[in-house]
Amino acid sequence: MIGRRALPHDPPLFIDASKEIFFITICCKKRGANQLCYPEVASLLFQATQFYQRQQRWFVPVLLLMPDHVHFLASFSIDVKMTNVVASWKRFTSKHAKINWQRDFFDHRLRGDEGWREKSD
Repeated sequence: MIGRRALPHDPPLFIDASKEIFFITICCKKRGANQLCYPEVASLLFQATQFYQRQQRWFVPVLLLMPDHVHFLASFSIDVKMTNVVASWKRFTSKHAKINWQRDFFDHRLRGDEGWREKSD
């Protein structure tokens, strides 16, 4: 059942997710309060993103921190699920940077008429 408690993240079966780029938004639980734009927190978020990239779990060409949420573009390795990678990243950053993330995340698969450059701008 699709609803507030279960956002669907798996692309349709006819889509090869390893060849797609996703625009992802993750929000902090307490909206409107700056949790992310502090040098030590930002540094940890960027380092964790790079670590996951070196592990070839994802490729993130753009990551934008806002005070209470993060946006990024990502493509995922063929042998990993997007939900597992994002959940793991959230767990790590939550534990080490004391970020209180909202449950789940929002993702949008970029379609043919949406370039990643346009979305990153």
